[in-house]
Amino acid sequence: MSVSGDSWQCAGLRWSHAGPALAWLHPVHGARTSPLPPGRALAFTTGTRRACVGVRRGGRHTACPLGAEVPGTAVSAQCPDCARLDRSHSVAADTALDDPRPYDVYLAWFGPGVIKVGITAAEREGVRLLEQAALSYALLGRGPLMAARRAEAVLGAALDVPDRFPYAAKRAARYPLPPQALRTAELAALHERARGLDGLPDSLAVRDFAPVHHDEAFHLDRLRPGHGLVGLSPGRTISGRVTAVAGPDLYLGAPDGRLLLVDTRQLAGWALSAAAPGAETTAAVRPPEVAGPEALF
Repeated sequence: MSVSGDSWQCAGLRWSHAGPALAWLHPVHGARTSPLPPGRALAFTTGTRRACVGVRRGGRHTACPLGAEVPGTAVSAQCPDCARLDRSHSVAADTALDDPRPYDVYLAWFGPGVIKVGITAAEREGVRLLEQAALSYALLGRGPLMAARRAEAVLGAALDVPDRFPYAAKRAARYPLPPQALRTAELAALHERARGLDGLPDSLAVRDFAPVHHDEAFHLDRLRPGHGLVGLSPGRTISGRVTAVAGPDLYLGAPDGRLLLVDTRQLAGWALSAAAPGAETTAAVRPPEVAGPEALF
């Protein structure tokens, strides 16, 4: 869909096996998405404020009852009240331990030596790894939620495999794009060590090593050095063509030749209106941040 009018609020980026898409919310028309294939032209201007996107659970959206304003630089597009509600029944927050669905335990590769362990609902079929911007991954096993959590803890304790990294570390490892052979070798070595651990739950069905690579989904081979990170504030225009998308990161080739990086986690919450095709980008553009303790994921 095209962006039209301040009543459409951006809800961030959604991944599926069909590819990435921007999500939109409207108080009357509901939710829609706009696919982001390589080469698609985008040009939009931010509204006057960034507002809480409310709570999305089980595919349903509940609007923020206060319409609360959210800081423009915050990674989360939720106000504190909606964030607490969101986490009140969440597997990620360990507040939904009664979830009866099977869960996959995965090893996700983001860069040389940057490998994490995590869990995801098996029914999502790896979409969680697209959302996390994993360049490659391999499943270790499948089982009940508590068995998956136990396996995650065993790997962390026995092999010192973390369950999160600073997000900037993931970005820094994407260029130049590491070869698949390197990713496969590091994942295979860790997968073999993990399979041999004592303490893995009996109810976890361990998987043979089968790496999955996201090169065709992300198109990171189209990147070049020197991209700038877009800062969002009221009344600013961003314009370009989609170069690549990895997790929540949207890379745009601007008309003036710059490569822009839009963190769609920070784009969520803004009302966006259409700008003229090829318009000048007036948003602030700065060098990417260095890895730090914030924004762990």
